[in-house]
Amino acid sequence: MTSAATDYLVIGSGTTGLAFADTLVAETDAHVTIVDRHGRPGGHWNDAYSFVTLHQPSAYYGVNSLELCGGRKDTVGVNKGLQELASGPEISGYFNRVMNHCLLPSGRVAYHPLCNYLGDGRFESLLSGVRTQVVVRKKVVDATYYSPKVPSTHEPRFRIGQGVRVVPPNALPGLWHTSRDTPLPKRFVVIGAGKTAMDACVWLIQSGTDPDAIAWVVPRDSWLLNRAVQQNGPEFFNATIGGQADQMQAFAQATSVEDLFLRLEACGAVLRVDPDRMPTMFHAATVTAAEVEVLRRIRKLVRLGRVQSLEADEMVLDQGRVPVEPGTLFIDCTASAVDFRPPQPVFQGDRIVLQMVRLPQPAFSAALTAYVEAHYEDEAHKNRLCASVSFMHTPAGYPRSMMASMMNQFLWGQDKDLRQWIRDSRLDSFGKLMAGADRQDAEKQAIIARLKEQSMAAMANMPRLMAAIPA
Repeated sequence: MTSAATDYLVIGSGTTGLAFADTLVAETDAHVTIVDRHGRPGGHWNDAYSFVTLHQPSAYYGVNSLELCGGRKDTVGVNKGLQELASGPEISGYFNRVMNHCLLPSGRVAYHPLCNYLGDGRFESLLSGVRTQVVVRKKVVDATYYSPKVPSTHEPRFRIGQGVRVVPPNALPGLWHTSRDTPLPKRFVVIGAGKTAMDACVWLIQSGTDPDAIAWVVPRDSWLLNRAVQQNGPEFFNATIGGQADQMQAFAQATSVEDLFLRLEACGAVLRVDPDRMPTMFHAATVTAAEVEVLRRIRKLVRLGRVQSLEADEMVLDQGRVPVEPGTLFIDCTASAVDFRPPQPVFQGDRIVLQMVRLPQPAFSAALTAYVEAHYEDEAHKNRLCASVSFMHTPAGYPRSMMASMMNQFLWGQDKDLRQWIRDSRLDSFGKLMAGADRQDAEKQAIIARLKEQSMAAMANMPRLMAAIPA
């Protein structure tokens, strides 16, 4: 067994681990050791399907010290006219640059890829089996608590019959390489109701598939965030900050969760694929209206619950059976992007468990946690500033998560130094937008005033709204 020493041992080199390490290195003289099973930094982005993109604009994703994009707008596709969304390969390459151009050159970061963390400061090389004992002078940082699952590393929970072709979405761009013995599929079944399934459906259609050749298994409908009101460029001020004010008004006036989402839909904050169905799922997946229109071209929606088994000639679901044509290609999109684990304190003595402190921004949350770790001593105060925000599974979870996020934001605003750090952070989505508004611009100032007014009204109504949620 070899040995090493460090101040902070970070488990995971995905978005949260790198965003935390980047800010900690910038704000302190600490030494940081990063351990990860992947062979390259970037976590699950290394395993994602090639046509995946960010949900949110690239402008406020990644780490503080290195820009992910140059503020460009997409000029084609379903995101046309909005700030660009980095693709999976672009993000993976970006995190590789973060490691090799920012962190390692600092001389205060050690990186151990292809290593499995064993606990108690020990990790093992997956290639050589050599174990290393790390003396951690300060804290172990768990950046894996909410690690997402992706289709390529996910084990399907349904039975797969003999001769049935099931692939993750990663396999779709390589269909042209099919061998003579495996002809190109003419029929597709996309399994899953989340953003991955939506991406697969949109990709198939935009790649030339007839929408009528696609069956989409949708166990539950989902509410979706509208990306058009999440832009942070100055030209989007009215739509974004005005949209935030509209959302706060919806929270202030809602009498139930259903009423809340109908109000959010009316002001353009959320979307749904089927306007005649009330969604029962909400994971904060983000789309554009153009994406929704593409999805609506699929007319064969299978709403019989979850898939239990796939056979050569039929699907067996919770509530029935559906025949399928021979040679149908099934695309498994059932991996949950979020592990719904219970929230816990972020700061726990000699351990930090990275979690969301602002919804839904994992990179910003990790960076802010690092700043708090660097500049505050009292653990109780640090946990007040970094109260964990639960990720939603259903619409009923949204008010609670939003209230926790808003309470954190209020506390940050009372702290001059933290408030300034947030304003200077490139990961802050809308702070700069508001701070940069011309004080002589009466229209913008009126929007800001309305946002503040409606935010206070929303916080006042949150307890009543949550009390109306059935147990």
